[in-house]
Amino acid sequence: MKDRRDGTAPAHAAPDWHARTPEAALARLSARREGLSAREAAERLARHGPNRLEGARRRGPWARLLAQFHNVLLYVMLGAAAVTAFLGHWVDTGVLLVAVLINAFIGFVQEGKAETALEAIRAMLSPRAVVLRDGLRQDIDAAELVPGDVVLLASGDRVPADLRLIQVKGLRCDESTLTGESLPAAKDTGAVAADAALGDRRGMAYAGTLVGYGQASGLVVATGRDTEIGRIDQLLAGVATGATPLLRQIDRFGRALALAILALALITFAIGVWLRGHPAADMFMMIVALVASAIPEGLPAILTITLALGVQRMARRQAIVRHLPAVEALGSVTVICSDKTGTLTRNEMTVQRVVCAGLDVRVSGAGYAPEGEFRVGERAIDADHHPALALALRAGVLCNDARMAGEAGHWTVVGDPTEGALLVLGHKAGLLHGHTQAAWPRADAIPFESQHRFMATAHHDDEGRPWIFVKGAPEKLLEISAREWGPEGERAIDVDTWRRMATDMAARGLRLLGLACKRAAPAGTGLAFEDVAAGYTLLALVGIADPPREEAVRAVADCHAAGIRVKMITGDHGETARAIGAQLAIGTGKPAITGAEIELMDDEALQRVALDVDVFARASPEHKLRLVNALQRHGQVVAMTGDGVNDAPALKRADVGVAMGRKGTEAAKEAADVVLADDNFATIAAAVREGRAVYDNIRKFILFMLPTNGGEALVVIAAILFGLTLPMTPAQVLWINMVTSSTLGLALAFEPGEGDLMRRPPRAPGEPLLSRFFVWRVLMVSVLMMAAALGLFLWELERGTALETARTMAVSTIVVTEMFYLLNSRFVLAPALGRAGLSGNPVVAWALGACLLLQMAFVYLPALQAVFGTTALGAREWVAVGSAGLGVFVVAELEKAAARALIRQGAPG
Repeated sequence: MKDRRDGTAPAHAAPDWHARTPEAALARLSARREGLSAREAAERLARHGPNRLEGARRRGPWARLLAQFHNVLLYVMLGAAAVTAFLGHWVDTGVLLVAVLINAFIGFVQEGKAETALEAIRAMLSPRAVVLRDGLRQDIDAAELVPGDVVLLASGDRVPADLRLIQVKGLRCDESTLTGESLPAAKDTGAVAADAALGDRRGMAYAGTLVGYGQASGLVVATGRDTEIGRIDQLLAGVATGATPLLRQIDRFGRALALAILALALITFAIGVWLRGHPAADMFMMIVALVASAIPEGLPAILTITLALGVQRMARRQAIVRHLPAVEALGSVTVICSDKTGTLTRNEMTVQRVVCAGLDVRVSGAGYAPEGEFRVGERAIDADHHPALALALRAGVLCNDARMAGEAGHWTVVGDPTEGALLVLGHKAGLLHGHTQAAWPRADAIPFESQHRFMATAHHDDEGRPWIFVKGAPEKLLEISAREWGPEGERAIDVDTWRRMATDMAARGLRLLGLACKRAAPAGTGLAFEDVAAGYTLLALVGIADPPREEAVRAVADCHAAGIRVKMITGDHGETARAIGAQLAIGTGKPAITGAEIELMDDEALQRVALDVDVFARASPEHKLRLVNALQRHGQVVAMTGDGVNDAPALKRADVGVAMGRKGTEAAKEAADVVLADDNFATIAAAVREGRAVYDNIRKFILFMLPTNGGEALVVIAAILFGLTLPMTPAQVLWINMVTSSTLGLALAFEPGEGDLMRRPPRAPGEPLLSRFFVWRVLMVSVLMMAAALGLFLWELERGTALETARTMAVSTIVVTEMFYLLNSRFVLAPALGRAGLSGNPVVAWALGACLLLQMAFVYLPALQAVFGTTALGAREWVAVGSAGLGVFVVAELEKAAARALIRQGAPG
C-alpha cells in the first residue's frame, strides 16, 4: 500500500508502531514533539477525515418491519389465517393475525441490536483532547485529531486516539475493555517486539482506554477506523448473527410439515375426485377441513408465550433476556466460552500469600472485604507475633497511594487495584490506612514508574526514627537488598531461596510484589533515586491474584455435570490463566493456548484444537471470534460471556451472547442476547436450567398438539377414502384447534422444570425437533384419537343417531381425549399420576376447567349450536365420550411404562 501524501500510512499498513522508537515514529509521521502547526493539522484533517467512527447505513423502519414476516413459522400462521378467513371464521382469523403481529413486533424491536452495539463502541471515543499545536497547549474536539498530533494525557482522561507514547511519567492505563487484563497496564516509551500482544505494548496508549494514574504525551498514530477500537467496530459490523437452535429446528419442522400437508391434501383431493367420484366442489371443502385440521396454528402463539414466560423466570434469577429466542438457546448450549476477569473472577485483586524469610503465610478471604486470617499450614497466626510479617504489612500500607472506601459488604478501592490489595491485607491485620499513616507520617515519595519498577516512601515512626519503604518488582528489590528479616532479626540475604519462592508463586498464577525497608533518612532534602540504590532489608514477597468467584466454581461444576464444556478465553497471561483455570476446574491437566499460537494456526488447525483445549490466554478480539466460529463449525451451540468491548464481536457471533450488567461496557451489553444483572457466572447455570425447561415445554406442547391435528386429519382422510360422511365440518375442526390450543396447550407453557434437567447431557445440536420416539408417540396417539372419534361417530350413525348429534359426539370425543392426553403430556416418560403430576402445575386444573366450560357451551349454548351445527348430549353420550378419553389415557400411560422399562434395559431410543 502506498503512503499517503504527507508520508504517513494508515495503521493497518504500518501496524508496528509499538516496535518503533519515539524518534522513529515522529520521523515516520513528519511530526515534532512540540506538535503540528494549525495549517498542517487542517491539511491532514482534510486528507484523513475526522477522528470518529462512521455509522453504517441502516435499513428504514418499514424495510425492517417487512423483513420480520419472512419466516416459515409466520407463513404457516398466515396460511391458517387465510383458511379461517375463507371459512368466515373471523374470530380465529383475528387471533392468528394478532399472534403474527406480536411475533413480527418482537423481531422488529430486536433487529437493531447490532447497530446499537456499534453505536456503543463509537461512543467510547473521547469527545475532547488536549494537544500541542503551534507549540501551544490547546483543548480541541477529539474528532479534529490527525496522525502526527501530540496529545497530552493526565489521570482520569480517556485516550482519544491510538498514541505512540513519547514521554511518560508514572502512566498506567486501564485497558481491560480491550485486553481483559484485570490490572492497569504500566506504560513507558520503550519499543517492544513487533509481534507483541496488545497487552504487552508498553509504549502505546489506545483509543477508548482510561488513564488511571500519571501523565504522558503521545504521538497520534491512528485515528477513527484505523484505531484498535475502529478495528473492532469493523469486525463487529462484519459479524453475521445466526439463528438459534430452536428457530433452525422450527424452520425445518415448519417446512417439512407444510410440504407434508400440501402433498397429503393434493393426494386426498385426487383420490376423492378421480377414484371416488366426489364432486370437486365438495372435495374442495373437505380438503379445506383437512388443511385446517393439519395446520398447527397454535404453535407460534404458544412458542412466543413459552419463551416470554421463560424471560420472566430468568429475570427473577438476574438474567435479563434481550432477544426472545435466546431463552431456549441457553438451554441448548454445549460450550460456554467465558471471559475471565470480572466474570469467573471477582475483578478485585487479593493477596493470597506472603512469604518472609523462614515464614510462608497463606491469607484467607477474597476481594476487597477486609475479612480473613493468616495461616501457616493449618494453624492461624497473629501477624504481630512475627516481626518481619508485621513490618511487611506496615510497609504495604504506608508505601501506597490507594485508599479504601465503603462499609461492611460494600468495600471498594480508589486507586490502583494492586495497592488496594495491600491495603486490604493491612486491614486484615488491624492496620487501618488512616491510623497507620497518621502514626508513621510520610515525609516524601518516589512514585512508581515502569522503567524503575518500584515505589518508595520516606517516613518517621511514632518515636521519630526515619524509615524508607520500597515496594516493586522482586528482581529489583533483590538488586538493592543485602539483608533479609528472618525469625531472629536481620541477617545476610539468601538470594537463591527468594528466587525459588518467587518462581513457585509465579507458577501458581500469582502476581508478585516485593517489600523492603531501610532504617535511614534520605541523604538530601528529599527522597531521591540515590536513596533507593542499595542497603535495603528484604521483608517479604507478596502473591496477589484476582480470585475466582466461589459461586463460579460451583456453577462450572454444575455445567460440567450437565455435559457443558466451559472454556476460558482471556487477554491475561498464560500462567495466570492456567492457574485460575485450575482453581475453577477448567482445563485441569491440559495445556493452554496463547493468542500468538492461535495466530499461527489456519482455520482448519484451530478447529482441531478448539474443542480439546479449555484455556486460551492473551486472546485478541479476532482470536475470540475465530474460536467461536471454530466451535460452531464443530456443530457446537456456543454461549460467549464477556464484559469488554473486545468481547463484543464474539458476543454477537455466538449462539447466545451473555454480557455482564454491572461491570460490562455498553458495547458488550448491546451485542449480547442476555445481560447478567449481578455479573455472576453462577446465574448462567440457572439460566441454562430455565432454557432447558423452556425447550422441554415446547417439545411437550408439540407432543400434545400434533396428535390432535393428526387425529383430526386422519378422521377426515378416512372419511374421504372410504366414502363416509364427514364426521366434522371445517368450522368444527377449527373449534377444536382453537379451544384446545388456547386452554389446554397453554397450560404446558407453565410446566416447572423436571428434577433431572441439569443431569442430562445437552441435546445434540443437529437433533430434530421430533425424535423417532416422538414420531412413534404422535402416530400412536393420532391413531387412538382417530379410532375413538371415528368409531364413536360410525357407531352412533349405525344406531340411527342424527348426523348433528353424531358429529357433536365426535368433536366432544376429540376434545375430551385431549383433556386426558394433556395429563399424559406433562411428562414425556414419567407417570402422570405421581406427586408432581397431581400438584406440580396448578394451571393444568384451570385449563381443564376452562376447556370443559367452553365445550359445554359448544354443546348446549343455542347461539353456538346455530353456528357450529351441534346438539345437546345426554348422559349416555357423555359416558361414551368420557370412556373413549379414558381409554386413550390408559393406553398412553402403558406405553410410557413400556418405554421406561426399555430404557432401564439399555435399549436404544
